[in-house]
Amino acid sequence: MNTLDELQVIFREVFGDDKIILSRETTMNDIVAWDSLTHLQLIIRVEKRFHIKFTTAQMKKMSNVGDMIDAITSNSGE
Repeated sequence: MNTLDELQVIFREVFGDDKIILSRETTMNDIVAWDSLTHLQLIIRVEKRFHIKFTTAQMKKMSNVGDMIDAITSNSGE
């Protein structure tokens, strides 16, 4: 399973929506329930799943799912 697929599982769990289909371009505007609270829930779940810790700078740069994937890759040394 690649990073995007793993994120899709996390997003579906957090939002309780099995119909979510992510792409690198997916933003908060594409998922109605994605607000600041669910964003924090996503960050926590992603950090736990990938055994990483995002920096504040990385979190501020996350404007879409692709940015999140890049930060995961950067932190996991891949």
